[in-house]
Amino acid sequence: MAVNLVNVEAVSKVYGTRALLDGVSLGVSEGDRIGVVGRNGDGKTTLIRMLAKLEEADTGRVTHNGGLRLGVLTQHDSLDPEATVRHEVIGDLADHEWAGSAKIRDVLTGLFGGLDLPGFPQGLDTVIGPLSGGERRRIALAKLLIAEQDLIILDEPTNHLDVEGISWLARHLQARRSALVCVTHDRWFLDQVCTRMWDVQKGDVFEYEGGYSDYVFARAERERIAATEEAKRQNLMRKELAWLRRGAPARTSKPRYRIEAANELIADVPPPRDTSELMKFANARLGKTVFDLEDVTVQAGPKVLLKHLTWQLGPGDRVGLVGVNGAGKTSLLRALADAAGSQGDVQPAAGKIVVGKTVRLAYLSQDVTELPGTLRVLEAVQQIRDRVDLGKGREMTAGQLCEQFGFSKEKQWTPVGDLSGGERRRLQILRLLMDEPNVLFLDEPTNDLDIETLTQLEDLLDGWPGSMVVISHDRFFIERTTDNTFALLGDGTLRMLPRGIDEYLERRQRMIDAAAPAPAPAAAAPAKAGPSAADARAAKKELQKIERQMDKISDKESKLHAQIADNATDFAKVADLDAQLRELVGEREELEMRWLELAEDA
Repeated sequence: MAVNLVNVEAVSKVYGTRALLDGVSLGVSEGDRIGVVGRNGDGKTTLIRMLAKLEEADTGRVTHNGGLRLGVLTQHDSLDPEATVRHEVIGDLADHEWAGSAKIRDVLTGLFGGLDLPGFPQGLDTVIGPLSGGERRRIALAKLLIAEQDLIILDEPTNHLDVEGISWLARHLQARRSALVCVTHDRWFLDQVCTRMWDVQKGDVFEYEGGYSDYVFARAERERIAATEEAKRQNLMRKELAWLRRGAPARTSKPRYRIEAANELIADVPPPRDTSELMKFANARLGKTVFDLEDVTVQAGPKVLLKHLTWQLGPGDRVGLVGVNGAGKTSLLRALADAAGSQGDVQPAAGKIVVGKTVRLAYLSQDVTELPGTLRVLEAVQQIRDRVDLGKGREMTAGQLCEQFGFSKEKQWTPVGDLSGGERRRLQILRLLMDEPNVLFLDEPTNDLDIETLTQLEDLLDGWPGSMVVISHDRFFIERTTDNTFALLGDGTLRMLPRGIDEYLERRQRMIDAAAPAPAPAAAAPAKAGPSAADARAAKKELQKIERQMDKISDKESKLHAQIADNATDFAKVADLDAQLRELVGEREELEMRWLELAEDA
C-alpha cells in the first residue's frame, strides 16, 4: 500500500474578498504524478504553495509525513545572486565526483546543452546575479532535480525551456521514483508525465484519473451530464417555484406530496444574495450616510407631490418604489439626484436633503440617452472605462460585460445608430454600471428588455454592493432585486410596506372601495347549487385513483432519469429514454389538470 506523503484537510484560503479555496481535502501518496490545471487566478499556485507549507491556510490543515524530503520549484527563485552556478547546483562536490554521477551529467546536459554549460559566459563559474530570468529558472530547476526527494512540487517548470528541454524534462520525471505535483499550461507535458489531474475551479478541486487527454474527455463528459441533469432540474425547479409562489390558497389545489417534492427540490438552492456580506461592502464604500431627508416637500411645478417627508436611504439598502402614476416616484428620485449632483447645494421646495460625501450616483432615467450613431457599442462602453469592479472580488472588462448583456463579440462592433430600442436600453444600463457607482437609481429599468436580459441584469445586481432604488411596474423584478418596498399612494406620504406589493395592492383596493359610491340595494340572487353528495363521493374516489397513478408516474420518471445518467455516452439510447420521459411528463400534466377540476367538486 502506498504511503501517504501529504494530507490536506478542509483547507480554505481567501484573498481580499475572494475565496480561492473553500474546504478542500486532498492527499498525495508515493508514486502519484499529479497535474494541476485551472484558469489563471483560480488558485493553482496557492494550492501547491500550501501543499509545500510555503503559505498558511486560513482554515484547515496540511500535514507532511515524518521525514518527508520535499523539493519545490516556485515561480520566483531564491538563488544567491553573488554565488556561481557551480556553488548553487553542484555545491562542494569535486569535479571528479559530480562528473562521475550519471544523474548530474544527465541534468546538466538536458537543461544546459552540455557539461560545460555552453550558453553561459564562464560555464559553471558564471555568477548568477547578471543572468536573465529564464537562465536563473533553469539553474533553480537543475538544483532541485540533482537532489533526492520523496515529493517534487513544480510551478510552471516548462517556462523558458525549448522543445528539446521540455522533452528531456518529461523523460527525466518519468524515470524518477519521486512523487510529483505539477502546475503547467503545457498540455503535451501533462500527458507525458501525469497519471492524475486536479482541476481547480471556483474554490473547489475536482480529481480525474489519467493525463491531460483523459482529463479533457472526462471533464467534458462530466459537464455534459451535469448540464443535462441541471437543465432538467432547473426547468422543473422554475415550474414548481412559480407554482409555489402563486400564493397560499392556490398551494392547496395540488396534492400534498407535490408541495413536499417541490420544497425538497429547492432545498439546496441558496438565496440570490448574501445580504450581510453585501451590507458590509456597502458600508465600506459609502460610510454611514447616503441620503437623509428631513421634512422634505417635493413639487412638480405648482403641484405638491410629497410633504413633510422624513426618510433615510442607508448603505446597502435595496428599495423598491411603487405607486400610482403621478404620485411622485420619478420626482422624488430627481430631487435626490439633484441634491447628489450638487453635493447638497440644490435643495427641494422645503426641507433638507443631506447627501453622503462618498456617494457616486448612477441614475437610469426613462429617457434613453442619445449617443452618436456612428459610435460602436464597445466604444460607447469603453468611453466610460475599460474595466469595472462589481464588488466581492468580481471584475469585468467592457467586452465581458457587453457579452453578459447579450452583445456578442460581433454585435459589439455594431454602430449605435443601428441598435433597437431594447438594445439601446441595455447599452444605457451598461454605461451606468461601467462608471462603478455605489448608488443606483433605476426608473423603469425593464422597459424594452427581454426576459434573458432581465435575468442577466438581476444576476449582476445580486452581487452589486451599494444602495439601490428601483421604480418599476414589473413586480417580479422588484421582488427579485430589492429587499424593502415603499409606496406612494397619492396622498403626499411615503409608506413602508412590510408585506411588499401584496400589501400595496390591498391598500390601493381599500382606497378605491372607500372612494366608490355605495351600491343601490338589489334583490338577493339565487344561491348557486353545489354538487350533490353523490357527485362529491365520485369525485373523491377518482381523485384517489389519479393520485395513485401520479405516484406510479413519479417512480417511472425517477427510473428513467437514472437510466439516462447511466447511458450518458449512448446517444441513441438517451434519445429513446428522453422520448419516454416526455410521454410520462405529458401524461402527468393531464392528470394534474383533471385533479384540479375534480378538487372543487370533492
